[in-house]
Amino acid sequence: MHPRLVQFGHIAIPMYGVLTALALVAALVAAMHFARRLSLDANKVWTLSITGILTALVGTRLLVVLAHFDVFRQHPFWVFGLATLRDGWIAPVSVALGIGAGILYALAEGLPVLGVADAIAPAAALAIAINRVGAFIAGVGFGTPSSSSWAVTYTSRIAAVWYRTPLGVPLHPVQLYEAAASLIAFALLMWWLPRRMHMGELAGVALFLFGAANPVLNLWRADVEHPAWGLALSAAAVLAGAVLLLDRGAKPHRYTASDETPGI
Repeated sequence: MHPRLVQFGHIAIPMYGVLTALALVAALVAAMHFARRLSLDANKVWTLSITGILTALVGTRLLVVLAHFDVFRQHPFWVFGLATLRDGWIAPVSVALGIGAGILYALAEGLPVLGVADAIAPAAALAIAINRVGAFIAGVGFGTPSSSSWAVTYTSRIAAVWYRTPLGVPLHPVQLYEAAASLIAFALLMWWLPRRMHMGELAGVALFLFGAANPVLNLWRADVEHPAWGLALSAAAVLAGAVLLLDRGAKPHRYTASDETPGI
C-alpha cells in the first residue's frame, strides 16, 4: 500500500493524514447540510464542529506530552510526529474532550444539544468511512492474520516504521470492514432522516449501530489493548442509543419537505 503520499526532501506527506483531513472537511460540509435540513443555524453548527475538532486535536498533542513528558523534554518537536499511534487510549479521550467542548458551545449559543447531535451523526459516519479507507491504504489500524482470499499483505517499510504494520503477513482488511459498517450506518441515517420523530433520534441510531458493531469488528482488530473497556464502552453506547431512540420527552418534530431550506 501507500503510507506516504509525496516526499519533499526530508518532509513526507502521509496518505493517512491527507485522507483524515479530507474526512474532516467532508464532515463539516455534511454537518452544515444536515443542520439546514433540521432547521438549525448552520453557521453555529459549523463553529461548534470546528471547536470540537480543534479541541480534540490540541487535546491529543497535550495528552501525548503528559504521557511521555520525559521524552518530550529531550525532543520537544516529537509531539508533532506520529507518537499518538503508540497509545491507544489517547484517541478516545481526545474525542471525548472534543464532544465536551461541542456541548458547552451548544449550551452557550442556545442550540438544542440533541438536535445538533442529529445533524452531526450522519456527518460523523461519513467521516469515519473516509478515514478508515485512508487507514487501509496506509496500513494504520491493521487487522489480525487471515487465510481468506481477500486478505491484504503490506510490504512498505514506511508503514512498519510509522505504524508498526507487520510486513509479508496476510491480514484481515478490518479497516474496510469498518468503512463498510460506517457507510451502512450513513445510508440508514439518510433513510431515517425524513422519518425522524423527535430530537436525538438520529444520534440514538448512530450510537446503537456503532456500539453494536464495535465488539464484532474487534474480533479482527490487531490493536485491541483493553477488550473489557472496549466492550463496556460499546454497551454504554448501545444503552445510550436505546434511551435516545425511546425518549419521547424531546420536542416532537417530524421532518417534512417544507422544513428544508436551500443547502449545499
